[in-house]
Amino acid sequence: MPTILITGASRGIGLESARQYAADGWTVLACCRTPDTASELKAIGGVSVHALDVTDIGAVDRLARSIDQPVDVLMNNAGQNMRPPRGLGDMNYAAWSNLFAVNTLAPFKMIEAFQDHLRRSDRKIVLNVSSVMGSITDTSGGHVAYRSTKAALNMVTKVLAGDLAGDGIIVFSIHPGWVRTDMGGPSAAISPEQSAAGMKKVVESAGAGSNGRFFDWKGDTIAW
Repeated sequence: MPTILITGASRGIGLESARQYAADGWTVLACCRTPDTASELKAIGGVSVHALDVTDIGAVDRLARSIDQPVDVLMNNAGQNMRPPRGLGDMNYAAWSNLFAVNTLAPFKMIEAFQDHLRRSDRKIVLNVSSVMGSITDTSGGHVAYRSTKAALNMVTKVLAGDLAGDGIIVFSIHPGWVRTDMGGPSAAISPEQSAAGMKKVVESAGAGSNGRFFDWKGDTIAW
C-alpha cells in the first residue's frame, strides 16, 4: 500500500487525515511535536508516530535519514496563525518571523529532505496545505502576517513544481476550507472530516495536470 507522511498530525485536519488514510490501508507516517501528548493520534491503528518540530532543520534531516521507505504523498500540513492578528502600528515582528519559519520555510525543508523518498515512490505527490488567504488576487485586507506566509508558500509550490518536474514529482497547494479546528474556531463552515475527505479526493485524482496548481478542498481551482 502507498505511504503518506503528514506533518502537524496530532490535531485538526492532520489528525483526521491520518485517520482516513489509515482506514484505507495506507502506511501513515504521522509527525507532531510532542507524541507523548498525542493520545488520539497514537490510538489510530497502523499509524507510525514521529516526534518532529518542523522548524528544526536538523530534526527534519534526521527524520529523513531514519525513514528508508519511499513516500508516495508528503502532506505539509503543520501551520500556525497569529493570535490576535496584528497590523500597522502593532505588529509582532518576532511572531511574524516565526510564522514564516512554520508556514513557509518548513514545507520547503520537508520537500528538500524527502525529495529522494518521493522520487522512489509510485505517486510522487507533495500537498502543501495553504489557504485562500494566501491568494494575492483575492485579498480583502487584514491578517497581513498569515496571508504573507501562505502567499510565500504558494510561491514555493510554483517554483518547486517546475524544479521537480523532471523527477515526475507533482507539487500543488490546497486550501482546506474554513475548518472547525483550534485555528479555524468553532464557527467555521466545515468539519475536519469534510476537509480531510475532500483533500484526499484531490490527492487521489492528482496527475501531471495538477502540478503547480492551487486548489480548494473540493478540487476547484483558486486564483494565485
